[in-house]
Amino acid sequence: MIDFHAHLDLYPDPAGAVELCRQNGTYVLSVTTTPSAWLGTKRLAKAAPRIRTALGLHPQVAHQRKRELSLFDTLLADSAYVGEIGLEGGKEWKPFFSDQVAVFDHILKSCEQAGGRVMSIHSRQAATDVLNMLEAHPKSGTPILHWFTGSQKELARAIDLGCWFSVGPAMLKSANGRKLAASMPKDRVLTETDGPFGMLQRRPLFPSDAALAIPMLAELWALSTQDVEALVRGALTSVGELAGPQIWKGMYVI
Repeated sequence: MIDFHAHLDLYPDPAGAVELCRQNGTYVLSVTTTPSAWLGTKRLAKAAPRIRTALGLHPQVAHQRKRELSLFDTLLADSAYVGEIGLEGGKEWKPFFSDQVAVFDHILKSCEQAGGRVMSIHSRQAATDVLNMLEAHPKSGTPILHWFTGSQKELARAIDLGCWFSVGPAMLKSANGRKLAASMPKDRVLTETDGPFGMLQRRPLFPSDAALAIPMLAELWALSTQDVEALVRGALTSVGELAGPQIWKGMYVI
């Protein structure tokens, strides 16, 4: 099981969520929403070797936490993975969009200066702006667009820019989500939950629930579940190799 985007520190019982991942052998990219949360979230997973903790600054809190960019820069050398970062274009967040752009631009520049990072990126209602910024910072690393909701045209552009994608059962329950996933490069797709925010049947998804996306993708791609599992595991291995030097101990499928 592979969950390439979950907020382990934001479950009601974070330690319990981590222990379930350890028991189930789930590979998890544990994203954070602020730099100040990274060290504590990383400590949560110290006994779970299949969990990697990403250094993030979520666009919805960018205007409140932009002062933490200096801390982000300090911690970046110790994190091969960055996320959750990006832009949020929803109406509620429009007044703070300039702060989001400034924060995202700073992060992309920092990642470029650090030699590139694997990045889990939020782009809801802001796909074109995100892609413009990624195009302006081509050496920032490997962009993985989490729960992508853009248009088919934006998807095609993202593919041309070399973006990867993480999709989950909550995304795939919508017609638009299924249509987008059907057109994604099969070797650049990872599974995710976005738990505890990702929901299915009125309950929060846990990392092990990422497996629910496998038969959904199999149907969309006209493949067997075994073939889809192999593709996703291959994608995870490739991402681990992209994460940087061996000292990072990437995220390889064991």
